[in-house]
Amino acid sequence: MHRDALRLIGLLAPRFALVQLPVLPLVSARSRWVAGHYCDEFSESHGKAMLVREALGAALPSAGVGCGFNRAALGAVAAARADRPFDATSLTEDYELGLRLGQDGGRGALVRMRDTEGGLIATREYFPDTLPAAVRQKARWTVGIALAGWDRMGWSGRWRERWMRLRDRRAALAALVLFAAYAGLVLGVLADGAALLLGRAPAPWPAPLPLLLAATTVMLAWRLAVRMLFVWRAYGPAEALRSVPRALIANVIAMMAARRAVMLYWRHLRGQALAWDKTRHRFPTGAEGAPR
Repeated sequence: MHRDALRLIGLLAPRFALVQLPVLPLVSARSRWVAGHYCDEFSESHGKAMLVREALGAALPSAGVGCGFNRAALGAVAAARADRPFDATSLTEDYELGLRLGQDGGRGALVRMRDTEGGLIATREYFPDTLPAAVRQKARWTVGIALAGWDRMGWSGRWRERWMRLRDRRAALAALVLFAAYAGLVLGVLADGAALLLGRAPAPWPAPLPLLLAATTVMLAWRLAVRMLFVWRAYGPAEALRSVPRALIANVIAMMAARRAVMLYWRHLRGQALAWDKTRHRFPTGAEGAPR
C-alpha cells in the first residue's frame, strides 16, 4: 500500500460510493513472462479502460484492493442483504459490489494522483508467477464475472452499462475465437508446408482473405502499440517491448483459463457448488514495492 492511500481514500469517500486506486503489479524478476503479462493488462486497464468506463457513467468494479467505500452507500447494500454487503457465495464479490453500488445510484471513481515525490498513489503487488497459478486465478475471474456473474447480475441498466457488462463477459467467447485463429494458422502452415514437400503449389487464397488479413494486421499493430504506450508509461521502455511477445502468453493463459472455467461452470450447473480457489500471493520486501 502507498503511504498516502488511506488518506486519499478518506478525503474522497464522502463524495463517491467507491474510491478505487490504480493497481500496478510488481515486475517479478523470476517470472518476466507469466507474471509480467499482468503488468501489461493492469497498466492498460487502470490507465485507460476504467477511466473510459467512469467517464461513460457505467458502474465501476472494485479491484478488491486499493479501494474504499462510502459508509452510507455500503450500509445501504448491507441493509438489503441481511447486513452482509460482501457476498460469500460469489467468486468475484469485489467486482459485483462495485456493480451493485452503481445499480443503487452510487458513483465510483478511479483516482490517479501522484504524491509529493511524483510517484503514483497505487497498490503494488506480485501476481501469480507460474502458469498453473495464473490459469487458476483467471479461471475464477472468468467463472465469477463472465459465467456465474451473468446469472447473478443480469443485464440491467442503461446501454452504457450493458455494453460494459458485455465487455466484461467476453472472456469465454474471446478464448474460443483465439483458439480458432491459432488452429487456423497452424493448419494453414502445415497444409502449405505439406504441399511444398510434395512438389505442389500451395492452394490459392480466396479473394477476400488477403484483404481481411491486411485489415486485421493493421488492427493488431494498433492494439499492440496502444498497450505498449500504457506499459511504457507505467514501467518504462523495456517492459513495453516485452509486452508484445507477452500478448501471445496472455492469449495462451486466457484459452487455458476459459477451458477450466467452462468445466467448473458446467459442474456447477449439474449441482456442484462453486468453490473459492484461493490465489497464493508473494509479498514484497524492502524497496520492491516502492513507488516509481
